[in-house]
Amino acid sequence: MIGTPVDIGRLTGVWRIDPAHSEVSFTVRHLMVRVRGGFTRFSGTITVEDEPDRSGVRAQVDTASVDTRNARRDEQVRGADFLDSESHPTASFESARVSRKDGRYVVEGQLTIRGEMRTVAFDLFLLGVDTDASGGTRAGFRAYSRISRSQFGVTGNVPLPGGRVLIGDTVTLEVEIEALKER
Repeated sequence: MIGTPVDIGRLTGVWRIDPAHSEVSFTVRHLMVRVRGGFTRFSGTITVEDEPDRSGVRAQVDTASVDTRNARRDEQVRGADFLDSESHPTASFESARVSRKDGRYVVEGQLTIRGEMRTVAFDLFLLGVDTDASGGTRAGFRAYSRISRSQFGVTGNVPLPGGRVLIGDTVTLEVEIEALKER
């Protein structure tokens, strides 16, 4: 991954995710290629403490805001076989542990999709810290993880000849976040 391991010590404080300068995206296999999608509405905070294990992340995603650049596919993904946005309008993540591993940080926590909660781990990288045009302090983060969509009840698929299926089970989650320091 591009970026450097996070230096928690210089980031102490509470940071608010700036959705206008951030991205929450995913990729999943469709036949033999990867299809990318994302969400246009999300929010969250990052709290960085002197001790990494006391730091945390809380984030929410509006599942109806899915965007795969194909309106028909977006409707299918919002539907009952996939995200079921009508019954489960929000997906969320709340960290439980931040740890250092092999020179990088790992954020473990509870990811909830379709009401199903599972523990996942995100590899976390710092992209930089800078001052914006208004004098605010901003930090850039990148995190990624792989999940099994079926473990969250996202089981929609189409069987193909030879026992294959149209859509893969492994989903790569990627977030690229610009956050504004609140305190």
